[in-house]
Amino acid sequence: MTDTSKLITGRTGQWEVVLGLEVHAQVASNAKLFSGAAVGFGAGPNQQVSLVDAAMPGMLPVINRHCVEQAVKTGLGLEAKINLKSHFDRKNYFYPDLPQGYQISQFKDPIVGEGVVIVEHDDGSTFNVRIERLHLEQDAGKSLHDQDPNSTYVDLNRAGTALMEIVSMPDMRSSAEAAAYVKKLRTILVYLGTCDGDMEKGNLRADVNVSVCRVGSYEKFRATGEFSHLGTRCEIKNVNSYRYIQQAIEYEARRQIEIIEDGGKIDQETRLFDPNKLETRSMRSKEEAHDYRYFPDPDLLPLELDPAWVKTIQDGLPELPDAKKARLQSQYGLTAYDAGVLIIEQARADFFEEAAKGRDAKLVSNWVTNELAAKLTAGGLEITESPLKPDVIAELVALIEEDVISSKIAKDVFERMWAGEGRPREIVEKQGLQQVSDTGALEKIIEDLIAANPGQADSVKEKPQAIGWFVGQVMKATGGKANPGTVNQLLKSKLGI
Repeated sequence: MTDTSKLITGRTGQWEVVLGLEVHAQVASNAKLFSGAAVGFGAGPNQQVSLVDAAMPGMLPVINRHCVEQAVKTGLGLEAKINLKSHFDRKNYFYPDLPQGYQISQFKDPIVGEGVVIVEHDDGSTFNVRIERLHLEQDAGKSLHDQDPNSTYVDLNRAGTALMEIVSMPDMRSSAEAAAYVKKLRTILVYLGTCDGDMEKGNLRADVNVSVCRVGSYEKFRATGEFSHLGTRCEIKNVNSYRYIQQAIEYEARRQIEIIEDGGKIDQETRLFDPNKLETRSMRSKEEAHDYRYFPDPDLLPLELDPAWVKTIQDGLPELPDAKKARLQSQYGLTAYDAGVLIIEQARADFFEEAAKGRDAKLVSNWVTNELAAKLTAGGLEITESPLKPDVIAELVALIEEDVISSKIAKDVFERMWAGEGRPREIVEKQGLQQVSDTGALEKIIEDLIAANPGQADSVKEKPQAIGWFVGQVMKATGGKANPGTVNQLLKSKLGI
């Protein structure tokens, strides 16, 4: 049955959007795919270019074993089929920053076959995105158009860098699902250590395939596997943020619907997204595969993997996001939501586990994902750069657990910690912020309040929820230091409720 929340209403009725993504992930490696040239961000123009990368005559490619291992590890992390035999092809096309005149890639026989990614909606429900393939290929260089008004400069530092192209089936039905898929995919890659996931630097970017069709057509496609049931797709190249992915999809789907409803037809083409104008524009008509004149690269032997080597890689896989989420729920009693927020970043989950040793896990989770996360975001810091370490957060939570301070006072202590005034216990003692739990002192305050406000006292007996007024007054009288639990107990006793 069609999910009506994913439908787009046009002038002539309702439409479905169908999305498939080709995600390019730069392999985490110190060297390029077919040369020993260094890989890194920030080097000067053409400072990381070997003779192989520059396509000098007679230079032959040599496969980087580590990049192959990273691709296999990624395939295993995606629960995909590892093809023990694959080969590299030449994909022929001209571009100024492609010095060979072709790209070494994989076409018919990729290193990784079909897999699946389980993705969560915001409401906690899940959907599956099928992976069609993952193949290795080399990146092109970079054309610079803003250095001179009359010339284009070429920087080949990126040329030859290893990329994993992860191709999904058209299983996403909304811009939100596409963004959620890329987030989940990025999380898996970072956990595996096969890509750093830095979208700002372009180390993870997506080509988004968008098509629209009438309601019911997608169900026919899923039932038959026939792509003819879907509309003509357009590919939006190199989108490198979750927000841009959503904006590009939403604009492109509307554009296609309007063209069809006006009697036109969609031309299969490659488009670019302009984040300033929030629109896509035509880049080039879509080349068909045969136009690239794929053929096996004569300088590279077929890639054959030893099953025992693949098994060794599989045995060494780290705990992946879904497994970590399940463990955080069972081991620490966290909700699915709290565990899901923590595992988005591996470093955040690690920080939490270090701070939660022997402490109230729910409290620790709240401090890590709320107050600490807000401060880090405001300061443009990663959790690995946090000035407050896990043991400091654990100490703050311990003070709350021990009733030394209230949750409200803890926020004041946290602000002072962030400002560098010291550790939690030190701040509490120095500032005299200890919670007041002395029943004798609190009884005197409560008795005086009841005597001064007999009308309020009588109303509480009729409406017990009105006790909050007295609680507020006691907290005010003690400068917010009274133990709320003790205050409530004493008030109920004195007011006879």
